[in-house]
Amino acid sequence: MLFAGILFAGSLFGIVALFSLKRWETRRARIILPRLRASIDARAGELKELLDAARLDFAKIPPEALRLSRIGIHQLALAFAALAGRVEKHSHQVADLVSYKHRFEKRDTQSEFLKKVSEHKNGGADEERNSA
Repeated sequence: MLFAGILFAGSLFGIVALFSLKRWETRRARIILPRLRASIDARAGELKELLDAARLDFAKIPPEALRLSRIGIHQLALAFAALAGRVEKHSHQVADLVSYKHRFEKRDTQSEFLKKVSEHKNGGADEERNSA
């Protein structure tokens, strides 16, 4: 906030100084440093032309930025999909590496209770009752 106040005060002082100089020159009918003023005026005209060209270029930025961001997001999504595919292909290797039971193979359970529950769930118990 302090910076903004100092900048405002400096700008206001500069504008007042320019108007005071112009009034003094008109009263005395004399121009201070005419060559320097002509050079500065020429530079100011060039700067104005550059600012006009920049304004036209900046007007093109939003559509171009939107197009570039869409392309960037698309490329990012494709890269993420490729990474997910590689992770999917190698997930069993990662699970094998992390597991303490390397090369895990599914075997039948040794528990009689779990065997009966599995048979009941699969409908095997009903078939045994009907055949007996």
